[in-house]
Amino acid sequence: MFSTIRRYEAVDQSRVDELIKKADETLVPILSDVPGFLGYYLVQADHGVISSIGFFDTAAHADESNRVASDWVREQKLETALPNPPKVTGGEVVVSKTSELVQA
Repeated sequence: MFSTIRRYEAVDQSRVDELIKKADETLVPILSDVPGFLGYYLVQADHGVISSIGFFDTAAHADESNRVASDWVREQKLETALPNPPKVTGGEVVVSKTSELVQA
């Protein structure tokens, strides 16, 4: 399993709700169609930082998700909401542990 982490800094705080909604409604469906898709998380941190974490079967699939996300930012005209290119980190997941989540 491979992951890709995109860290966006200096996010326009007045547009965070818009970003979250668009990511949920339009980005996640696109990413879930990328071959090898295993999961995606969007994390809202303090100080104008939003990070995303995606999990894929192969490094090539993870790389493809970065291209898809970059295209999505342009297509959704979010360059002013996300003024800086993301800091992208990725690699093979070498240790993992999950528990069963129960949703009501």
